[in-house]
Amino acid sequence: MTVKDLAIKLQEKPSLLIKKLMDMRIFANINQVLDEAVVTQICQKYGYQIKKAPDEEESLLLIHEQTDSPKDLQPRPPIVTLMGHVDHGKTSLLDAIRKTKVAESEHGGITQHIGAYRVSLPEGEITFLDTPGHEAFTAMRARGAKATDIVVLVVAADEGIMPQTQEAIDHARAAGVAIMVAINKIDKPQANIDKVKKHLSELNLTAEDWGGKTITVAVSAKTGQGIDNLLEMILLEAQMLELKANPAKIASGVVIEAKMAKGKGPVATLLVQNGTLRLNENIIVGRYYGKVRAMFDNRGQLVQEARPSFPAEVLGLSGVPEAGEKFFVISEEKTARDLALRRQEKEHQEQLKSTKRISLEDLYSQIKAGRLKEIKLVIKSDVQGSLQAIKDVLNKLNISEIKLDIIHEGVGNINASDVILAVASNALILGFHVDSDDRAKELITKEGVDVRIYNVIYELGNDIKAAIEGMLEPKLKKIFIGKAEVRKVFKVSRTGTVAGCFIIKGKIMRSNIINLVRNGEVAFEGKISSLKRFKDDAREVAEGFDCGITLAGFDDFKEGDLIEAYEIEKIARKLE
Repeated sequence: MTVKDLAIKLQEKPSLLIKKLMDMRIFANINQVLDEAVVTQICQKYGYQIKKAPDEEESLLLIHEQTDSPKDLQPRPPIVTLMGHVDHGKTSLLDAIRKTKVAESEHGGITQHIGAYRVSLPEGEITFLDTPGHEAFTAMRARGAKATDIVVLVVAADEGIMPQTQEAIDHARAAGVAIMVAINKIDKPQANIDKVKKHLSELNLTAEDWGGKTITVAVSAKTGQGIDNLLEMILLEAQMLELKANPAKIASGVVIEAKMAKGKGPVATLLVQNGTLRLNENIIVGRYYGKVRAMFDNRGQLVQEARPSFPAEVLGLSGVPEAGEKFFVISEEKTARDLALRRQEKEHQEQLKSTKRISLEDLYSQIKAGRLKEIKLVIKSDVQGSLQAIKDVLNKLNISEIKLDIIHEGVGNINASDVILAVASNALILGFHVDSDDRAKELITKEGVDVRIYNVIYELGNDIKAAIEGMLEPKLKKIFIGKAEVRKVFKVSRTGTVAGCFIIKGKIMRSNIINLVRNGEVAFEGKISSLKRFKDDAREVAEGFDCGITLAGFDDFKEGDLIEAYEIEKIARKLE
């Protein structure tokens, strides 16, 4: 926006606006383009807030963001991810479901590995995502994708809760998805289902038969025992979640996995989340575009369309997108291509900058913009005792206005899983007497995650305290600027009612808030909409001078009214 454009919007003379900019040590001519931060500052000085207009990309994708009418929504199958400790049987359980249910429903069809597959039951369908562990699940979420409705936490009946189990729980909770539990390996002699349920209850995952709300099913991937019950419970949970989509809409969704296939080129498994994806439609996927040349289901069969919750392997993209990238159908191929090129250029420009995730230092800028009212933390410590001491210190800092959210805690060095969770959740990582393993260090550097390592607990507490203090709403103090007396009231055809005033104390500024006082009581509080000396706009009028004042939202002036002008001073608050 140029100085001239801004002056028109603010109904201010360009010369006065240029003077205001000079007061801010910004030297600009009438045709100079101002950056967004400067425009925001100027608007605030004039008592206005700015709302960013949608850019070309946002306008193109607006149809996908529009809320669907309830009458257009239809139930859709749940999308399920299995998570848990590495040796507790996630893959075996998926294989058992695939062999017993997918084969039955597909009449001997061979299941293709496309990262997702469907199970058909008399009561409904389920889509399973075959993601390699909770790190991949959260890495997808870090790209803005929420592909999963339900997480089934797989816990071995003979081993119980393990470190990766706790990590999986924290990753699922951070994603805000429903959690069910499958207690696997119940065929083993050492299986102890009640012991597992006891440990789960300590993690606020109390089984329904123990008086809690967590659906918990005992299964054996080896014998097939309990699998039917597990699938029924998934469909029951899905009914409670009331999962719906609009199949009549043009499609949007997420990439589950993608690869470069010999003889086929780029191949991507797309999960449709809303709408229906059809052959020959144009799509944009991250920085790539394409036309849907062919679609295959998880049996490798050609399909003409993919409805909500349907995973399909798609050919025709210009490149290999990353898992977690969102896709959208675009009406024109040229539009999709141009948008992809703009995204590529934008990504290139961002790579040239030093990118960094949220840090304690940049909390303040987000706070001022009103975008942040919580601090998310991942905490790792050398021993359990230190971890508890850190939590005690942080609990003393926590107040009702600010949410201090520990999304994951653990004993041991910072690992890749911790970093991926921090990236997806925009969290800080705090370590006490620990280091980062090699893969974690690579990710920390690549993603720009703020990791703070401490050797003294009170230093950790002081850093977080400073961040919280910056997030507290400041105290507001009214500073008296001046007072004017209404001596004449005029009716002006275009302007409305104007108060002819005389400044009896201090000064009146166009940017002030005012109290209109009548008979010793405040009759109106608001903002000045115009301030004039004779016929000229004025930024301020000093004591002993006449002026004309109009108020935003008030025109019932009477002679003898007093207009008191104030500025609001914001005073930073401190924790006691």
